[in-house]
Amino acid sequence: MNPVFRQLSAALSSGSLRGTIRLGSNDLRQLLGFTARPVTWEPHRRYCCFEMKPKVYVTRNDYARIGLDLLREECDISLWDEDYPVPRDEFLKNVAGKDAIYCSLNDRIDKELLDQAGPNLKVISTISVGYDHIDVKECKQRGIRVGYTPDVLTDATAELTVALLLATARRMFEANKQVHTGGWKSWSPMWMCGTSVKNSVVGIFGFGRIGQEVAKRLAPFKPSRIQFTSRTDKFLTAEDLNVTQVPFDELIETSDFLIIACSYNVETANLFNDAVFSRMKPSAILINTSRGGVVEQHDLIHALRAGKIQAAGLDVTTPEPLPLDSPLLTLPNVVVLPHIGSADIETRIEMSRITACNILAGLKGIRMLSEV
Repeated sequence: MNPVFRQLSAALSSGSLRGTIRLGSNDLRQLLGFTARPVTWEPHRRYCCFEMKPKVYVTRNDYARIGLDLLREECDISLWDEDYPVPRDEFLKNVAGKDAIYCSLNDRIDKELLDQAGPNLKVISTISVGYDHIDVKECKQRGIRVGYTPDVLTDATAELTVALLLATARRMFEANKQVHTGGWKSWSPMWMCGTSVKNSVVGIFGFGRIGQEVAKRLAPFKPSRIQFTSRTDKFLTAEDLNVTQVPFDELIETSDFLIIACSYNVETANLFNDAVFSRMKPSAILINTSRGGVVEQHDLIHALRAGKIQAAGLDVTTPEPLPLDSPLLTLPNVVVLPHIGSADIETRIEMSRITACNILAGLKGIRMLSEV
């Protein structure tokens, strides 16, 4: 019998384990049934689940770092190493052979680009809630999965929408300019007076996640009514939020504030045009945090100049960025922001993480966090 077993047997039979039983490393291995082969320990290593690292193209270098770091752990990344959108010719030249694309709403992904990418392309993920810059139908036909980032930016965009409404209604930018240019001479009872939300009728076109959150945030300002138009019936939601669903005609004709919060598609493209502005109240204020293409911009300029509506607050325009010689920038009753609806730090970081996770999930053939 092995000496180690003999010592243990004697101790157990006597009912006492007093004394010292010295076990060498070989004895311990024999006792536990191991071979005498020495044990080696390796430091912790992270292994990629892919047989070969997928190739991912990233369309700019200033996405929040968390997303790019997640991709680097398991993928080979190539990117347009600038903090502005990749030029079209560079995009076409460098996308060939890639397995995935990390993009933004600035990057047009159409049949031409998909052809150039080739059959390896499996996933496209955009760091935006809108995906009208992607030919989704063409992607589906090719079996390419498309990810986006809907829920995470809802609160940030709703907050910005309310801020833009208040800034436009109370003429904040116009008044601030007077401070800087010497127009502020003294306090004056009717100078720089704006429009109050209290007792007004607020209309919201599009009552999805963002539209509903805007309604919640505006309720404490005590409008007389919040109403909305949606392509689907939302009577239960309306009852919960104490808002009213109305037809489009009623919305545009009765709203003092008209907020555009819809998605951009063939049905909503240029929907707000001269025919609509002509039916709105002359005192109405238009707010758009959706997409610039929902508004026929030339008609909007004409409506503002002609007094068909009182003012407009725009976080989105056509094109983007807006040219410095655009007539919109000459109108005192217009507030224009550079598409910053989701621009708070925490939101943009989370958008980057979700975009990367969508890509990794798509490459692994599992459920994305958010898939079109």
